[in-house]
This record gives sequence, C-alpha cells and structure tokens, in this order.
Amino acid sequence: MSVESAVSPAAGPAPAAPEPPGPAGAGGRDGRTARRSPVHRLLARPEIGALIGAVAVYIFFFAVAPTFRQFDSLNTMLYQASTIGIMALAVALLMIGGEFDLSAGVAVVTSALTASMVAFQLSMNVWVGVVLALVVSLAVGAFNGFLLVRTGLPSFLVTLGTFLMLQGANLAVTKLVTDNVATDSIRDMDGFDQARAIFSSELAVGGTGVRITVVWWVVFGVLATWVLLRTKYGNWIFAVGGNQDSARAVGVPVTFTKISLFMIVGFAAWFVGMHQLFAFNTVQSGEGIGNELLYIAAAVIGGCVLTGGYGSAFGPMVGAFMFGMVTQGIVYANWNPDWFTFFLGAMLLVAVLLNLWVRKQATRR
Repeated sequence: MSVESAVSPAAGPAPAAPEPPGPAGAGGRDGRTARRSPVHRLLARPEIGALIGAVAVYIFFFAVAPTFRQFDSLNTMLYQASTIGIMALAVALLMIGGEFDLSAGVAVVTSALTASMVAFQLSMNVWVGVVLALVVSLAVGAFNGFLLVRTGLPSFLVTLGTFLMLQGANLAVTKLVTDNVATDSIRDMDGFDQARAIFSSELAVGGTGVRITVVWWVVFGVLATWVLLRTKYGNWIFAVGGNQDSARAVGVPVTFTKISLFMIVGFAAWFVGMHQLFAFNTVQSGEGIGNELLYIAAAVIGGCVLTGGYGSAFGPMVGAFMFGMVTQGIVYANWNPDWFTFFLGAMLLVAVLLNLWVRKQATRR
C-alpha cells in the first residue's frame, strides 16, 4: 500500500519523507559510517611510534659508526635487547592490565641467587635449584598480586615494598650463607651443562654465535602477541586495564587476571635470572637495582601507557631493541659511555612524545 492511499483527504497531504544525507565524500559515506584509511589504521597501532624511532636510531648509528654495520655488532645488539626484552614483555602485559612492578629488577637476581645457593650449599643437581627458584619467583609475583587486590593499594606502593625487601634479602641471605656478596661457582656441578644449553647457549648463525636468549625472546614475543590478540585471557587483560569495575561487572575475573599477570612477571624474572646464572656461573647479590626502570621504559617506548588498557607485545620488543642499539651504538661511535643514561632519558621522552603524536594523528578523520 502506498503512503498516499493510506492518508485520508481530510488529513491533508502526507508529510514529506526526510531526504537521506548527502554524500560526505567520494564514497558517499557520512562521518558516522566512513571507514578509516589504511594509514590511519596503521597509525592506530601502539607500536608504530616505537618502530619509527627505532628506524631513526638505526640509521643514525649506521651513519656515524662503521662498526655498527657489521653482523657481529647486530648480534651483540640483539643479545643486549633480549635480556631486557624478555622482562619488558612481561612488564608490558602487566602495564596493559593497569599495573606495574618495581621489584622486577631485583626479582631477577633473587631467582638466580636462590638457584645457585640451593644447588651449591646443599650439593644437589642444579635443576633442583632451578625448580625451587621458579617456585620462589612465582610466589613473589603471587604475593604482589594478592596484596594488591586484597588491599586496593597502588601497585607502586606494593611493589616498592617488595623491591626493598628483596634488595635487603638478596644481600643479607647471600652473606649469611656464603660469607660473601656473591655466590660460589656452580660450573662443575651436575646438570650445569644441560641447564646452560637451555638458558645460555649459543647457536651458530652466519659464522657467529647467536645467544639463545634472542630465540627465546622472539618465541615469547610471538606467544604474548597471540595471547593478547587471539585469546579470552588477552581480552581480560585489556578489560581490567581499561576499567576493572566495568570488567568485573561483565564477568571478567579481575582478581585472577591481576594476580596471574604479576606471576607472569615472576616467571620472566626467573627465566632471565637463570640466564644470568648459567652465563656467568656466579651471581652478585647487589645486581639488578635500577633494571626495573629499563623494563618499564622499554614498554613505554613500545607504546604502553601507565594508565593501562593500551599497548602491544611487539612494541616493547622494539623498545628493547632500541636500548640495545643505543647501548652498543655509543660504544661503536667511540663516545663516552657515561652519556648512556642521558641518551636513554632523551630517547624515552622523544618516544613518548612521538607515540602521543601518532595516537593523535590516528584519531583524526
């Protein structure tokens, strides 16, 4: 039935139907339905700012330092990046979940000290120490997460307390057990060679040795990316980081997600600690202080934000690689290495500003 036949003559003419909105562009879409261009979608990626910065840093040192161009130099940079990058991946997941961990640096040393002293002082296979160190590292992470969710305290305060406790315990227990500030060498103990093959061996590639931590770094990066983008747990991480009250209201297990993220940091601290132990055979109890800032900085350079709910796994990998490039690039350029922290701070500020600019460009129509 037509509109005209449905309206009686006494009612007057039917009101004119509203005309559809005119085309807003070549595609005929208005602002509500227009799709973003591929460039805008690319700029919306959290890691794109870090990638732009990494390319710029690489080109700079490639131009000013001839040694920087050699394959052996790239291998060294990748190794430097991997030892930071494995931890940065775990810290990035935690930051996307809305928290951060100031105890991550000393937790690495705690795991290495535990494995070394348990194996040496008790004259046991090193794998016993490795397993007990894993238990200790996961327990530290679980403690941080449990205290956080039970008290509602900021993660800054909770993990600052853990940082101070671990720092004191690392030194005090080591001196008590070994009468020294470092552990004894476990090089000749049972299981050492097998553990070293997993945590600190080298692979022959292109006539040079590539440390296995580089391989593990890539494996963990791929795994973290898959978790964030393809699993329900990844959705939970973004949800609790964005707004944990809203996440809880729609059924997200906030308590489990928060505690498990801290335990993931504990696992990463254990893995990097095992690398340090089996790479150098002994551990200095005072190491690790300040490394937590490197892990957080790598995550921030990679596009993660301190407020949570935003970030990726690939971005912190790029951020860690930038650290490797700057660390070795300064040496290869024959600059004073005392300037490293200055360049580190400058790189962090520039990366944050670049990431901010990229996000603003991504939101523009």
